[in-house]
Amino acid sequence: MNLTTQKRLAASILKVGVNRVWINPDKLEVVSEAITREDVNKLILSNVIKAKPKKGISSYRSKKLAIQKKKGRRKGRGSIKGAKNARNPKKKAWMTTIRALRRDLKSMRESEEINSTTYRKLYRMAKGGAFRSKSYMKTYAKDHDLIK
Repeated sequence: MNLTTQKRLAASILKVGVNRVWINPDKLEVVSEAITREDVNKLILSNVIKAKPKKGISSYRSKKLAIQKKKGRRKGRGSIKGAKNARNPKKKAWMTTIRALRRDLKSMRESEEINSTTYRKLYRMAKGGAFRSKSYMKTYAKDHDLIK
């Protein structure tokens, strides 16, 4: 029993692809008798011919991956693409360190650990890149007797 014509007609009526047309296997003889578009339409209305539901793409795996990445997993050497400075630019690194240093200097000045002259000196040194971290700056200040 060849039902290609009926399937084609049903697909155009239902506005779906031929592969999404479902024909009731119990009523195949009735479907084979339907020749015209009108006949096929009647079969569609009587639910002998239906359109199969669309197949979606499951987002389960991508959600699971996102959760893992949020936890900090899957970031080993094999996952790294791009240069070191592409992932964490030099400017961004500089911004984080200089902001931390300036915050620390400000708090030291407010708590009167250092006076404004010392503050200015250390501020300029920090700007020049003399200190790589807050602890280095503090050690420098202690070694040079700048902290009261």
